Amino acid sequence: MTGTILIIEDEEKIARLLELELGYEGYRTGRAGSGAEGLDKYREQDWDLILLDVMLPGFSGIEVLRRIRATDSLTPVILLTAKDSVEDKVSGLDLGASDYVTKPFQIEELLARIRSALRARAAAGNGREEEALLREDGLSAGSLRLNEQTREVYRGERRIDLTPREFDLLVFLLRNQRQVLSREQIIREVWGYDYAGDTNVVDVYIRYVRKKIDEDGLPELIYTVRGVGYVLKEAP
Repeated sequence: MTGTILIIEDEEKIARLLELELGYEGYRTGRAGSGAEGLDKYREQDWDLILLDVMLPGFSGIEVLRRIRATDSLTPVILLTAKDSVEDKVSGLDLGASDYVTKPFQIEELLARIRSALRARAAAGNGREEEALLREDGLSAGSLRLNEQTREVYRGERRIDLTPREFDLLVFLLRNQRQVLSREQIIREVWGYDYAGDTNVVDVYIRYVRKKIDEDGLPELIYTVRGVGYVLKEAP
């Protein structure tokens, strides 16, 4: 699978290495060395994927990601950073990053993650017509209503504010309500990469969403299926 990849990285050696390796794999690439330049390059054309360094001169990678996600929820973004803390990872994923790779990285691993993110984007594109029908009528369960076009979520008359990742998680649960979903399924469909089995990120985000949609003593909608995963359904 090939495509166009924008590299936003200020370290010349790393940027050049990525250019060469991605070129060998058949990808067409563009380069930017700062946050501002990266945003300009991003707006010049459609990219299939973005490799984004967190520590950039000018706008940080996190700010670049925030600005991209303000108007574009589809283009995969893989963060590159020297930082290796849970807080940094959660922050990037919370803003809508598709994946997170810590420097120094093995190029084979990065290439695998790129392929995975591009497969997820292609799958989303193939299901776009079916999803359009869902978007027209919206998604609902009990008093919970979600509109994908406006990204509005309500429980009864109360407006619920969700982060991009929380919203994507709730969309997936609503589309598959009454089906028991494993953590592996949720990671693959919502985060877009294979579940490694060594993270509780699904449990953390389920807890975030539950807290927001189940306020005011309303009936629980997301249930834990012990040893398997989660299911969204109306109370019997």
